[in-house]
Amino acid sequence: MPAGWRFIATEALTEDVLDWQVPFTLSSNPKRDLSGPGAMAGTVEPEYARLLGPDGDPLLQEWGTKLYLEVDGAIRWGGLVTKTSYDGERAMVSCEGFSTYPHGIPFEDYIISGKKITPKDPNAGKDKNHDGYLDGSKPKRKVPAAPKPYGGPRLDVYDAVRKVWSHVQSKPHGNVGLVLDTHDKGELLGASDGSDPWELAWWDAPDCGSTLDTLVNQFQFDWMETHAWKDSTSNTITHRLRLGTPRLGRKREDLRFAQGENIVAIARPEGMGDEYADEVVVLGRGEGQKMLRSHVATLGKWPRRLRRVATITDKTLSSGSALRKRGQQELQGRTAALQIPAIQIVDHANARFGAWSLGDDVRVQVHVPWVGDVDVWHRIVSDEISADGLMTLTLKRSDSFHY
Repeated sequence: MPAGWRFIATEALTEDVLDWQVPFTLSSNPKRDLSGPGAMAGTVEPEYARLLGPDGDPLLQEWGTKLYLEVDGAIRWGGLVTKTSYDGERAMVSCEGFSTYPHGIPFEDYIISGKKITPKDPNAGKDKNHDGYLDGSKPKRKVPAAPKPYGGPRLDVYDAVRKVWSHVQSKPHGNVGLVLDTHDKGELLGASDGSDPWELAWWDAPDCGSTLDTLVNQFQFDWMETHAWKDSTSNTITHRLRLGTPRLGRKREDLRFAQGENIVAIARPEGMGDEYADEVVVLGRGEGQKMLRSHVATLGKWPRRLRRVATITDKTLSSGSALRKRGQQELQGRTAALQIPAIQIVDHANARFGAWSLGDDVRVQVHVPWVGDVDVWHRIVSDEISADGLMTLTLKRSDSFHY
């Protein structure tokens, strides 16, 4: 294990420290993902008496143990032990981030946003002879029109995320200790007139994890879990789920990633492949022939290419301008040129390890045969640290994001 590294195990519910220096050998590097739980895997060999509980069971238990990587005093990765297996004296342990926990947990409550409310008609039943006038009125008065239905209270998207997480963590033995950001996204669920309420109902047997994934995909926002020591004097590790507004990260003019300096290897550069499109059709609110639709196209740099069309459906879009804007953003990303999927870097003055955050936009400068020098802004979507002193950053072109 490199100097300055240690793996710390705690009990999942109480967070009592089980072992300060787990003899863990990595088989899969600790990886953090933007809008994903991340993962880590390794082995412990041989059998250690201190890693066995009073009952003889291993302390590293599936869904019962949290495992952290600390590097030079900072928590660089944290997650839950989710799978164990044994081969002789070797224990194989797989971990995933806390945010994997809601998957497989049923939602057992009821939430509705933008419920259609039909007010009671105060004149109902007061025209028994159906002549259009109020019974017994003198002079005769016509029956007023019934009050129109309207939409009820609506939830912000992030309120829905917090409600699902609260449901998960409020159950007995369900609190993983994750604290969510409190700000709103600024988008409300359901239609304002009550015509299309958003509903999460226990009788539909929804899965909490799948519900959260659907909200992310539909409303396009970033999230990231982080773990850190509460302060320099305590043994308490805090856990936070950061919510983007709608994205996390920022443009990092202060960092530089260049081949021959801190980049030691690059993944095979690639074009857009199946993601390429020079036309985009965006479908918005409404159904059937009344559905809103916009069409955006460009010949781009290569007018001799065959036509490729991407269709995007987003029921939150309710105006022509919103549909066109989404189409132009989508088109910009799908007509982008070369992308560097990943780079491997060393700790360097250009960009010290830990200086960036997932979601940051960074400038990547490399030389690609057949193409030449490439100098393109990419976004960091995951990172993984290895014991040999290298860091791998997974990247996507910054202009492929439309939020």
